[in-house]
Amino acid sequence: MGAPPYSEADGMLVRRFLTTAHDEALKTLAFWMEEAGMSARRDHAGNLVGRYEGATPNAPALLIGSHIDSVRNGGRYDGALGVMLGIDVVEALSAAGRRLPFAVEVIAFGDEEGSRFPASMTCSRAVAGTVSPSVLEMTDGDGVALAEAFAAFGLDPTRLEKAARKPGEVFAFLEAHIEQGPVLEAEDLALGVVTAIAAQKRLMVRFTGMAGHAGTTPMNLRKDPGPAAAEAILALERICAGGEDGLVGTVGRITALPGAFNVIPGAVEYSMDVRAEVATTRDAAVQAITAEIEAIAARRGLEVSVALMQDLAASPCDPGLTALLEDAVAATGQAPRRLPSGAGHDAMVIADLCPTAMLFIRCEGGISHNPREAVTEADCALAAETMLGFVDRLAARNPRPSTSSG
Repeated sequence: MGAPPYSEADGMLVRRFLTTAHDEALKTLAFWMEEAGMSARRDHAGNLVGRYEGATPNAPALLIGSHIDSVRNGGRYDGALGVMLGIDVVEALSAAGRRLPFAVEVIAFGDEEGSRFPASMTCSRAVAGTVSPSVLEMTDGDGVALAEAFAAFGLDPTRLEKAARKPGEVFAFLEAHIEQGPVLEAEDLALGVVTAIAAQKRLMVRFTGMAGHAGTTPMNLRKDPGPAAAEAILALERICAGGEDGLVGTVGRITALPGAFNVIPGAVEYSMDVRAEVATTRDAAVQAITAEIEAIAARRGLEVSVALMQDLAASPCDPGLTALLEDAVAATGQAPRRLPSGAGHDAMVIADLCPTAMLFIRCEGGISHNPREAVTEADCALAAETMLGFVDRLAARNPRPSTSSG
């Protein structure tokens, strides 16, 4: 049995950037966008953009959307739900024959998770105009460079930066997303209004020792990077567990090289993801962890490198848009609940382009990045109603959007 068209693997959801599964998802979403009353196009970064014109042609746009890539064996609502809710909003406007003082664009970003290439949010960075051409040199686990993957997908990698939106084209961004945490469920609330997105750093650590035979090299004569990595990972856990401001640290990928049962590894590398609501707290933790890593390597006679792969600043949501979103939540009969996001989202990158707002939707057990990810139809209906109410309030407050970026 082959994999389903929207996944790279049979029996699980794996939809990485610039794969056949990604392409199939874009084709179906484009059809749904057009059915909802939008024109649909792919930009130079591989994002899908549906546009519903305003009362005046070429008016600035409210951008609504999220991402459609997934982690390996991920859940079906992470990211994709926000895109579908954006389409629902436009479908409701089109069915009512309504044209707003601004256009509404729904965007499906292709690479938020970073599950194929080391850095995440390449697509939203391209739209915000903050992407670096150097990202094209990144390679995936198979050694395929991002530039090669773009070309294989039918995109010109030399035109990546042309995905950037011009000042005035977009005046606000709204992202809806499952909470990926337990707060809303614990408080019996369907929706939450995000105040800010936590600061995040991604790093790669590599301990290098000496490969050798597992049976003939005495323990006291080894330069084994495996125990060093284990010790360093425990240091990360200890430092982050004792921190403040929602400090968390995660090792999500570990590789021993050459990776054989009977070989002492010559090198061990692993990823570190460190986040906190306050950037100074995050940076102090990274500094403390790095100091312990270097001390461990020195004590064990190993070489070590710690490479920064990504640095995302904390991103506060726009106070004015957040207030409108709270009003829209209240109008559905729900008590507005403000909360920060520990997870990174495309909204934190788009904040470099325009003001942003973000709506959280309750998810069962707070579970995400997992096939057990689940939401209810009733909660999604309330989210769509809230987003439409937000659009109405935005139109009433701002009948002629500014033609300068936020």
